[in-house]
Amino acid sequence: MSPRSHFNGPARQRGAIGLMAALTLGLALVCMVLVVDSGRLYMEQRRLQRVVDVAALEAISRSGDCLTGLSAAAFATASAARNGFAVAQDTTLAVTCGTVQTGANNLRAFTVDASKKEAISVVATRVVPTSVGAALYALFRPGSVAPTTRLHATAVGTSAILPPMAQLTIGTTALTVDASKSAALNALWGGLLGGSLNLSVAGWQGLVDTNISLLSYLNQLALDVHVDAGNYTQVLSQSIQINQLIDTAITVLTKGGSTTSVAVSGLLGLKAIVGNTSVVLGQLLQLQTGATSAALNANLQVFQLLEAVVQLANSQNALTATVPLSIPGLVNGSVKVKVIQPPQLSAVGNPALAKADPMGANRIYVKTAQVRTLISLNLPLLSGVAGLASAIVSTPLVGGLTDTLNNLLHLNIAGTLNSLFCALGGTCQRTNLQILPTSSIDILLEAAAADSHVTDFNCVSDATKSLTTQTNSSLVKLKVGKIDATNAFSSSADVTVQPLALIDVGVITCTIPLLGLGSATCDQSTRKPFYGGGLGVMVDTSVASMQNIHTYNQPPEIKQTPLNYSFGTQGLVNSLKGTLSGVQVQAYKPTGSSLLGGLLTTTADVLASVNSTLGVVIDNLLSPVLDPILDGLLANLGITLNKVDVGANLSCRPPGQPMLAI
Repeated sequence: MSPRSHFNGPARQRGAIGLMAALTLGLALVCMVLVVDSGRLYMEQRRLQRVVDVAALEAISRSGDCLTGLSAAAFATASAARNGFAVAQDTTLAVTCGTVQTGANNLRAFTVDASKKEAISVVATRVVPTSVGAALYALFRPGSVAPTTRLHATAVGTSAILPPMAQLTIGTTALTVDASKSAALNALWGGLLGGSLNLSVAGWQGLVDTNISLLSYLNQLALDVHVDAGNYTQVLSQSIQINQLIDTAITVLTKGGSTTSVAVSGLLGLKAIVGNTSVVLGQLLQLQTGATSAALNANLQVFQLLEAVVQLANSQNALTATVPLSIPGLVNGSVKVKVIQPPQLSAVGNPALAKADPMGANRIYVKTAQVRTLISLNLPLLSGVAGLASAIVSTPLVGGLTDTLNNLLHLNIAGTLNSLFCALGGTCQRTNLQILPTSSIDILLEAAAADSHVTDFNCVSDATKSLTTQTNSSLVKLKVGKIDATNAFSSSADVTVQPLALIDVGVITCTIPLLGLGSATCDQSTRKPFYGGGLGVMVDTSVASMQNIHTYNQPPEIKQTPLNYSFGTQGLVNSLKGTLSGVQVQAYKPTGSSLLGGLLTTTADVLASVNSTLGVVIDNLLSPVLDPILDGLLANLGITLNKVDVGANLSCRPPGQPMLAI
């Protein structure tokens, strides 16, 4: 081998290694460019996909639609903007509504239908540079590779399929609060809670005008009382202090913005007097067993919620609210109010389960509170009523009672001797008739719970959906006479009423001079009242409840303002007023005791002269009492006897948890 060939081998190897290294580095550079470009394009695509995913979920969760106003497009555009995607010349965002159907190949497909909102499609495009390598290649071969690429991303949002949901609410509330209503509300609510309440007109109106999300409220309450999130059954069954309930409401309303500041000030004023009273919300809000959180996605008026809480608290304590009663011609009239049974303000559940057993465990049932009202009135002295004395003296019944009493005094040996003493002289008993100076009368008005429950529904389509309810007005009890205030508010026994005595036919012991010569001397201290009976006033009656079946056509979705129906019961009120204004004077049997006995059977015209005189006086005093009680006081507790207000909502396809269908 020549020396030249010895040196040529290694040199050639070094050249080959250098060439291979250059090719490897070039290949690595190309791979790196491809990795960078593909990664960049992938990240751009994923970023765009995340934008449309979130936009579709937000549009569906906020119940967007594609009708006039295009709320779905507005929701999706706002969501995309928050995620850094703004519509411009090189970026587009298209939002359409429709439905999602599963085909025979088990694949989902989106069908555009602007009139529906079961599914919302969001399509976005964005222009990005195609590739770094393509840009370099374009330096040598201009126009052969597009410098930019338009990326596309599509997302279709829909909601999980849930059973239909219905909601009922009951009760009446004031639409506007003026100074007089504010004073009455302060006195009533303060008395029911055992404190002095002084909310302004604006504070009360703020509570009336503000709604609170039931779902948000219970979620926040679960956090505040340390209950597992989403465990609504435990939240509703737990005993919670009222001040905690108010604090939670303030937290939820504060998150809603400054528009609720007036309502918050009203809540703070109410919180100052509630003390440590605890209540169980499940007694006011019924959630059907097994219902999902979507069933709670409803709004409640803050005033109604607090009104129900106050009534629930009062039903558990011995407090009565005393409200002044101002009626011309009366002095020191007063009204005492006590909640005997609390209301059930709202009920939410599956109407299919309720229809199967309307009053069973899965019923959708609401009711007003059972309230007892005791009215004590001061009357002018009846003995001063013009013409009353002459009417009584001329009444045949009085003579009959006197004769009956005289006969009683002569039925035994002592009675015979009494007659001899009265005739010949000595000590005997004589009839003594008194017109009693009656100055007060009591009226007890008790309204049992008015209620409503779901009996049927129709969810064939949103255009024909309906909800049927049965509503019962309250049974009203009316008692007039003398009522013991200490036992007037027992929740375990009915209230007894005693007749208001007007005329007392009694006996007194008199000393008669011998042979009747001279004037008799009678000792008033020996008088036995009502020994011979008397006249009195008493009403103890009731007005039966009324029943009504009503169908709500196309009631709004759960979260919207309910469709209200007022079941008119004006006949009940007229009957009640007729009973009160028709107070009649009644005669009572002789008893020989100090109390009025049983009713004495008389002919219809016997008491006509007394009724025409005394009855008119009592009618004029009592008849004006019902109006302020029925129209004012009870209305502040969400109760009106001349109607029952029931609100209904129905979601045939309630929006469940938002999800991506495509």
